[in-house]
Amino acid sequence: MDTKKLTEQLSVRDQVRPDEIPALRAAGFRAILVNRPDGEGGDQPTFAEIERAAKAAGMEARYVPVETGRVSDADAAKFAAALDELPKPVVAFCRSGTRSTTLWALSQAGLRPVPDILARAKAAGYDMSGVVRRIANGGRVPTDTAEMRHDIVIVGGGAGGIAAAASLAARADGLDIAIVDPADIHYYQPGWTLVGGGVFKPEETRRDMASLIPEGVKWIRAAVAAFEPDANAVILEGCRVLKYKKLIVAPGLKLDWAGVEGLEATLGRYGVTSNYRYDLAPYTWELVQSLSGGTALFTQPPMPIKCAGAPQKAMYLSCYEWERRGTLKNTRVEFLNAGGVLFGVKEYVPPLMEYVARYGIDLSFGHNLKKIDGPAKTAWFERTDADGSKAIVEKRFDMIHVVPPQTAPDFVRVSPLANEAGWVEVDQATLRHPRYPDVYSLGDVMSAPNAKTAAAARKQAPVVAENLLRDLGRIDEPRQAIYDGYGSCPLTVERGKVLLAEFAYGGRRVPSFPKWFIDDLKPSKTAWILKEKILPPVYWQAMLKGREPMAKPAHEKTSA
Repeated sequence: MDTKKLTEQLSVRDQVRPDEIPALRAAGFRAILVNRPDGEGGDQPTFAEIERAAKAAGMEARYVPVETGRVSDADAAKFAAALDELPKPVVAFCRSGTRSTTLWALSQAGLRPVPDILARAKAAGYDMSGVVRRIANGGRVPTDTAEMRHDIVIVGGGAGGIAAAASLAARADGLDIAIVDPADIHYYQPGWTLVGGGVFKPEETRRDMASLIPEGVKWIRAAVAAFEPDANAVILEGCRVLKYKKLIVAPGLKLDWAGVEGLEATLGRYGVTSNYRYDLAPYTWELVQSLSGGTALFTQPPMPIKCAGAPQKAMYLSCYEWERRGTLKNTRVEFLNAGGVLFGVKEYVPPLMEYVARYGIDLSFGHNLKKIDGPAKTAWFERTDADGSKAIVEKRFDMIHVVPPQTAPDFVRVSPLANEAGWVEVDQATLRHPRYPDVYSLGDVMSAPNAKTAAAARKQAPVVAENLLRDLGRIDEPRQAIYDGYGSCPLTVERGKVLLAEFAYGGRRVPSFPKWFIDDLKPSKTAWILKEKILPPVYWQAMLKGREPMAKPAHEKTSA
């Protein structure tokens, strides 16, 4: 329990988990002040879960959420008011503690000497010098000077960011690279489907971030507040300025749990689960094992989403287990998809439909989850008919697997780098920003019309690395590297068989293997072995290490 004392009445720390709250109470804390908005991280408990655990421990919890790096004077005033009202002592938390400390520092302006504010924050391990700069500059962070400078700055330590750093380091020596990410843990998210299917243990899908940062690459453990591409600057949480020559933006996307009314208050209880969160995927398997009949609903929100096949992967693995145990005949399974098709590449629909028929799944297209009541085991969907008319329909459930709506992270959506939909704008072939040539992007956050999968990031990383190094004159290649939109979705249609869907821009099938080895139009045991046994080591030991089998980028054609 790593709390940092700022005053006798207030301590701060990183993310609090519900199971840590009894220890906080035993340490004497009487209230929890939550400054981290729900949905920032894939493994983050919601405020409803924190509040429930706090009440059980005899503590009070208050929700004063603040977006990363967007601490306003009004936010500081709300923080001060909450701190005044709550029983003392209080522990406040966000992702790392920096936001909570910033709120406190701003709330103390005029009440304490600035050196005292800075000294207390520094003693707790937080640098608040940027707050002083902000106050002195009328609320803005000046970018004419910077605390840090690196030639190449990568925002995001997920699949795309680490792969890009490793790919760069493998191609040129002596590069000055920094990765910006506040997370201590890196997750292999494709494995969560198999956690929810009882194949993997959750701990098999995580590694310490420190173990994955490529040698020679600096890790800046901070969250990004804003981009100022005209000044080649990134503003970090705490108002620190980081300058770059080249920027790679790869922070992933945001799971918007709050986008479904009532969802946050009921996740992990009452039969409501999701494989899109590390700590909930095991609950999916618990529900599958305990359900002996009734109604099981599986949802899919509007596109784009991370791994568009994942919603039905969860469904097929669940149905297989119920079929194996002989309870599928007692279970009504319904797939409620906000879109209009089962899968976006038409050639893969017929083999998937064979499993839909085998498991007796009802398909309901044009159904978007809007509200859920866990205790009442009821969900409400907005149904859009072929003529565009809309209606709200009510569905009862014994189990529901929910996929939340998904957007670009807030600090991306409001930035100059974003397109109208909020994603980082890129040329879909070179992955370079069309308006800011020093900026590249890859992974789930960028705007190219490809599937948002780890397999896509594996192909994108060498494209970004080659083009960026070509810009810097570090490699001798006259032609630009080109990304063709490759993505892959190993559809787990049953335990032991996978339909390996591979495709590029325009829904074009691009199978990687000869038909005699893996026929991409037929579920196979070989493809299952690839999914279960081969792809995880490829991810950890190849993709994140700068080794790129079957990922060599193509190049633009030169004119005759």
